[in-house]
Amino acid sequence: MRPAIFPLLPDPGCLLLLLVSWLFNPARSEITSLDSGNIDDILNNADVALVNFYADWCRFSQMLHPIFEEASNVIKEEYPDKNQVVFARVDCDQHSDIAQRYRISKYPTLKLFRNGMMMKREYRGQRSVTAIADYIRQQKSNPVREVKDLEEISSLDRSRRSIIGYFEQKDSDNYRTFERVANILHDDCVFLSAFGAISKAERFSGDNVIYKPPGENAPDMVYLGSLTNFDLIYAWTQDKCVPLVREITFENGEELTEEGLPFLILFHMKDDLESLEKFQQEVARQLIGEKGTINFLHADCDKFRHPLLHIQKTPADCPVIAIDSFRHMYVFPDFSDLSVPGKLKQFVLDLHSGKLHREFHHGPDPTDIAPGQPIQDLASSPPESSFQKLAPSEHRYTLLREKDEL
Repeated sequence: MRPAIFPLLPDPGCLLLLLVSWLFNPARSEITSLDSGNIDDILNNADVALVNFYADWCRFSQMLHPIFEEASNVIKEEYPDKNQVVFARVDCDQHSDIAQRYRISKYPTLKLFRNGMMMKREYRGQRSVTAIADYIRQQKSNPVREVKDLEEISSLDRSRRSIIGYFEQKDSDNYRTFERVANILHDDCVFLSAFGAISKAERFSGDNVIYKPPGENAPDMVYLGSLTNFDLIYAWTQDKCVPLVREITFENGEELTEEGLPFLILFHMKDDLESLEKFQQEVARQLIGEKGTINFLHADCDKFRHPLLHIQKTPADCPVIAIDSFRHMYVFPDFSDLSVPGKLKQFVLDLHSGKLHREFHHGPDPTDIAPGQPIQDLASSPPESSFQKLAPSEHRYTLLREKDEL
């Protein structure tokens, strides 16, 4: 007769420990791993998606993983619907095609998507659970403020760009398209809406969307296209909300620098709006064709004293126009020449041709010297780039070098 075998019962203390551990350490949420087979489907169906582009060998990526996962846990409790908020990740070594598609130049990069569309501004805030969770809450807040009385429109802050929609009803395709556009561009414009009887006076020909530009006396502009055509109204709104000449600040300097385009900058005193208007007009008149080759910016002379010192200027010299090529800074000779036809454009063309660089190092080009005048090699050293220092920090990212490019 074979002896009976009784299974060993676990120690009661161990069972209690396991139970307590399970109660206080619930199963962690899964971060969705994206690949070429699922990325479009997952992102297109997500109201908001935060995607971590990482590499396993990058120590900054390794440091972010547990923080990103814990932030996902926090947000999942507040937004349990899987399509409301998605936390996802892409292993850029395994999926270099996706990294190239989204122009990843450093690890880790956190990019925000809305209904599959990547937002221009990536997440650059603190790498903490609280900061990331707060960022997502902010992204989930309603981007459109509802107006209860048209008197509110007359008291708008006219230093901001505003888009106002007047709709018969909130539950309509027109408003849903408007809200979708506002979700994407709310960092660039103030979005407001009015409905029903309140908006009736502004709906003489149906639902209506207008743009109020900065400035007390600037005239309103009316959108004349289809209100259900997302591509049309988005393009119109983006054109109004994202100015040709943008202001550079310490908050957006890293973002602008990372675009990789040289800067054409007007340094002006904050209250000198006349010089800014002249600069904007001449950029639009002379340089609209150069939009993809250089960033047109304006900067507060007081805030950006250091770059001015690099070019041997002070706020007392403002307004000053300069180019920062990310190697050197070059000064436009005389602000009063701004309105001379073609003068500003030639300054930019001389940057692209290398003439500004050559002249700073070797004196005037031979073609600019009168016949018979001796050619002198006047070696000089242009000031180094000042705004390059606003680029992403190597203490926070693994920056991809040319040899590392995906």
